[in-house]
Amino acid sequence: MRYELIIFDWDGTLMDSAPRIVASMQAAAIEAQWGELGAEAVRNIIGLGLPEAIAMLCPGIGSEQAARLKERYVHHFVHADPTPMRFFPGVVEGLRGLHASGRCQLAVATGKSRRGLDRAFVETASGDWFTASRTADLTRSKPHPQMLEELLAELDVPVERAVMVGDTEYDLEMARSIGMDCVGVSHGVHAVERLALSQPKLIAHSMAELCAWLCERT
Repeated sequence: MRYELIIFDWDGTLMDSAPRIVASMQAAAIEAQWGELGAEAVRNIIGLGLPEAIAMLCPGIGSEQAARLKERYVHHFVHADPTPMRFFPGVVEGLRGLHASGRCQLAVATGKSRRGLDRAFVETASGDWFTASRTADLTRSKPHPQMLEELLAELDVPVERAVMVGDTEYDLEMARSIGMDCVGVSHGVHAVERLALSQPKLIAHSMAELCAWLCERT
């Protein structure tokens, strides 16, 4: 079976953004008067939509306080936090190669907002690599498979011809729930043992390994 469509998560899979996400969420929680959040707790929610992430991190939080926390998080992530964000090693070379081959389409399914993903596309000059994308503010958040279902429908690709690549159980479980193959990467926020529970076809330990595996199957 050859893949016609490769769908990538963004944060933690392609972009090394976890340190900024953690720092921004911790600062936002203090400013919203929720209190301190542990780094591991924040890392655990990376990949979810922001409202879902806040609800998981802050059980029982009221709507006004949640809105304040969200606003302060966006401020820190976009404007205030100086933590650098870069593609993981091998991402540029690997995705450029997959895109240039013409043998498959690439897409993104992310917990980011549409505005955030579009900003990332511009900042990294990577938007042309991807035929389509879905964000958590315009569909349902992971692990619900709606964004995958919409990408399959938009690009007219059967589920058995697509594969989801991600660094969290949320990525892998949304694929598994609709019978889509999935691949994990070990450089993200969820441990290999946690990814393995979703029975991925591969857990890649580098982008070179991942892209070589994908190239053999497109």
